[in-house]
Amino acid sequence: MSRDGYCRTDASDRGQHTLAGVVSDSFLDYSASRGNDLSTPNPYFPGLTEGCRWCLCVSRWKEALLAYRAGDIRRDAVPRVILNATDSSALSTVSLSDLREFEFVDSRGER
Repeated sequence: MSRDGYCRTDASDRGQHTLAGVVSDSFLDYSASRGNDLSTPNPYFPGLTEGCRWCLCVSRWKEALLAYRAGDIRRDAVPRVILNATDSSALSTVSLSDLREFEFVDSRGER
């Protein structure tokens, strides 16, 4: 996968890290509760904190979306999506309307 401002992938990326997201503490807690601890740094990973932009596994994002829709987690536990940095292959797993519903807009109103 490439982390050059865009979430691109290749055959070696088993996780399909194609969704550019902005994580919240709520998402990080939810992810850890599902066995995917993204907060703890290790020699190959910096650990994420609230507001970090990261290439997320599209399946993990969808898992959070479905948990939100089922009422299991709050809306803020679904990462905001940076559409112009998300790979189009993510659309094979989630719809554009779902991505747009959670589109990231910064404090200046920019996407």
